[in-house]
Amino acid sequence: MPQSKSTLNTMTTEFPDYLKINRDALVKGTAVKLSVVKDMSEIAQHMATAMFKAIKVAEQNGHPATLIVPVGPVDQYPILADMLNQNQYSIRDVMLINMDEYLTDDDQWVDISHPLSFRGYMNRKFYDLLNPELSPLPENRICPDPNNVGAIQQLIDQRGGVDACFGGIGINGHIAFNEPPEPGHMIPTEEFLQLPTRNLNLTRETRTINSVTVGGEISIIPWRAVTIGMKEILAAKEQHFYCNRIWQSSVIRRVLQGPITGDCPASLLRTHSDVSLTVAEYVADLPDIRLR
Repeated sequence: MPQSKSTLNTMTTEFPDYLKINRDALVKGTAVKLSVVKDMSEIAQHMATAMFKAIKVAEQNGHPATLIVPVGPVDQYPILADMLNQNQYSIRDVMLINMDEYLTDDDQWVDISHPLSFRGYMNRKFYDLLNPELSPLPENRICPDPNNVGAIQQLIDQRGGVDACFGGIGINGHIAFNEPPEPGHMIPTEEFLQLPTRNLNLTRETRTINSVTVGGEISIIPWRAVTIGMKEILAAKEQHFYCNRIWQSSVIRRVLQGPITGDCPASLLRTHSDVSLTVAEYVADLPDIRLR
């Protein structure tokens, strides 16, 4: 498969070796299943189809699905709603656990009417689009509660585990809002793997890249969030992750071929036995690192 035009062939040893890995070798030596699709719209279609499949497989196995789901990527939700409506497929008893939510400075959910609220987004772009008789029961639309972070694990235990986790990967390798430790604050990998649902500060990197989607105004991105933990995510039976942004070209190389460490939380997916990663072609291509 041809490589993209890139300046990586002129790289010096100042750059990590994993940045030189072409798409054919991205998952070499790992158990990760890689799919490369054309663009952002195909990512959304692929993700919606995979979510629908996970829901149906759980039902075939005799129980309603329990899924951990993101707001980011986001475009899959209207597609999934249309699939469910077209098939008249009820997900009344399916439990959807959102990965995270922004918090106010006093560690309360931002209001659901806040333009950046993940709960509000799920309502507008998924739940409100479903035929009411097909929609999950209100008690099955879950967001981690900053005032009762232990409730997520209790719910998961009551449901017999999570059938599948879906998500994206942040510019610093975070999954959900499991941020890497700040410089000078080491967390052993074994300890990072066991981090539970919790409230935390967002890193500057996360706030900066998230501001890109709202016009570049970093001041409106909250500092605090609640997130599902690495412990709950990695206990899910299946992992399905998606990358649709051009800046993810470098981070997926670090995730797949760099050290397995909490310094790049998504690299810990490689400790799981059933992981799929779906990326756009421009993410699979070698990063073009140069001034231009």
